[in-house]
Amino acid sequence: MRPAPLPRPWHAEETALGLIVFLPQIRCGDGKIFCERALPTRAPTLAPAILPYISHPCFSIQAQSAPPLLQSWLLSPVLLRRNQMLTREKRSGASERKVPPPPSPAPPPQPVPAGAPPPPFPSVPAGAPPPFTSGPAGQLPPAPLAAGWGGYVNFSSDHSPDPTSNISDDWDDFLAEEGIFDDVIDEATQVLMSSLEDLHEAAYDPRSAPRKYIRRPREQYHQHLVDDYFSDNPLYPPNVFRRRFRMSRPLFLRIVDELGKWSDYFITKLDALNRQGLTPLQKCTTAIRQLANGSAADHLDEYLKIGDSTGLEAMKMFAEGVIAVFGGHYLRHPTVEDAERLLKIGESQGFPGMFGSIDCMHWQWERCPNAWKGQFTRGDQKVPTIILEAVASHDLWIWHAFFGVAGSNNDINVLNQSTLFIEELKGQAPQVHYAVNGNQYSTGYYLADGIYPEWAVFVKSISLPITEKDKLFAQEQESKRKDIERAFGVLRRRFCILKRPARLHDRGQLEKVVLACLILHNMIVEDEKTNDNIEEDLDLNEAPSTTTVHAPAFSPEDYVTFERVLEKDADIRDSSTHKQLKKDLIEHIWRRSRARRNTS
Repeated sequence: MRPAPLPRPWHAEETALGLIVFLPQIRCGDGKIFCERALPTRAPTLAPAILPYISHPCFSIQAQSAPPLLQSWLLSPVLLRRNQMLTREKRSGASERKVPPPPSPAPPPQPVPAGAPPPPFPSVPAGAPPPFTSGPAGQLPPAPLAAGWGGYVNFSSDHSPDPTSNISDDWDDFLAEEGIFDDVIDEATQVLMSSLEDLHEAAYDPRSAPRKYIRRPREQYHQHLVDDYFSDNPLYPPNVFRRRFRMSRPLFLRIVDELGKWSDYFITKLDALNRQGLTPLQKCTTAIRQLANGSAADHLDEYLKIGDSTGLEAMKMFAEGVIAVFGGHYLRHPTVEDAERLLKIGESQGFPGMFGSIDCMHWQWERCPNAWKGQFTRGDQKVPTIILEAVASHDLWIWHAFFGVAGSNNDINVLNQSTLFIEELKGQAPQVHYAVNGNQYSTGYYLADGIYPEWAVFVKSISLPITEKDKLFAQEQESKRKDIERAFGVLRRRFCILKRPARLHDRGQLEKVVLACLILHNMIVEDEKTNDNIEEDLDLNEAPSTTTVHAPAFSPEDYVTFERVLEKDADIRDSSTHKQLKKDLIEHIWRRSRARRNTS
């Protein structure tokens, strides 16, 4: 509601700094009085600070000494534009308003003897309160009056006051006629009300209040967890444990035990109240459930009595511990024994010299910053993603993982940044020798799809096969290349956190989660694999295997010359070797298929 006109009386006083106008309290139309007593106790000085800083061309703006809240109001575009307009009208003489005649020039000031008090202001309106005593020369008088709202406004130099004129009545009529105080009070009321609303919101903001303590009976629910899964006679059988924990109970207990040796975070301790803290079983259970189900951090609060922040911290520490303890073994590059086994598996499938298959997988990043979404979004994905490059063998063991490239890249861009051939370039990988269709080769290869380049380390399918040999080769290559697709499918179904959008903000934490899931996947593959011995084909119509594996030429401590690195890089990128190997494999698979048909 629009405030009513200013009530009288008000008075002015002349000081060494100019004419000071004192204003009474303001009463709005609805009868509400805006004064210090009507404001909350958190802002007792907000109301008296409004009117002392009125912005008008007749007054000098005191915004620099105003509180920060009032500075924005005093320098607002509305007031500044009004002041400029009034100033232009005053200078051009186009204004038709009734402005009081300029006061007659005051007589020159007479010297005042030292120690004499300043002369009083001669004209004070009848009924006004006694003049406010000014301070020493060069100082402003105290701000608010005790009776209500009070303050000061300094007249500019263009309107020097005349002590002999009845300035109170003249300026009272002028301000009332022009409605200046009405407009100023309107804006002051809006500033006050918005400030009060902000104060009330801050007072009732639950985030500013102290966090409520929840007393969780974690000791009791630890015993429930032990009775359900880890006692001598648990409530749930092993198949239920395998489905909910994604692994067998001995493997899970082995992980818990090793993490307890790695960090004291996975050791039961007492808190400040001498209560038992969360046990390693509770922390590891909530971590593995988050990875397996992709659920929220507080999903198991009702069962394990662990808060959301503690649950998220446990998951991060669990992933970091799994990488630190088991990453060196379960994400290793193939050793000599591993290379012999992989080559034997590849030869049994009709591809001698094959280490596995390679491909990339996208993981949606839900919490991707808006500034990065263009970099992490590709046209076929429609959402921000992060790319994982991996190599898997026929038994679904993942031998190589490279994660973190933005989703807008394709497989070739990822390959150019990958660490797949670092050991090959440095001569630290096992040396491989094998023969295909009578030709000798010294570099193993991976089965890949059509986007990969024609390098000696990749064998791709034939997009448009015409002859029977080409059709048979394309069928065999595409069926064996599905090993990496199977590995990605099993990995996502086993750890649903990779199947759902990633809710973490930090890319480093996302990389740790992915690597931890890959390590746990390989541990489960090793724990559940069967000892199926691959017997060599003893058919006399087919030549025996000529595949051999030797130790690496260089150790990690040896110095490798840059010329040797360039030479090995040229061998890896050799397209002529790629074409010749592809022809030999086509003939090898055709002869092998005919020999099997003849024997059957």
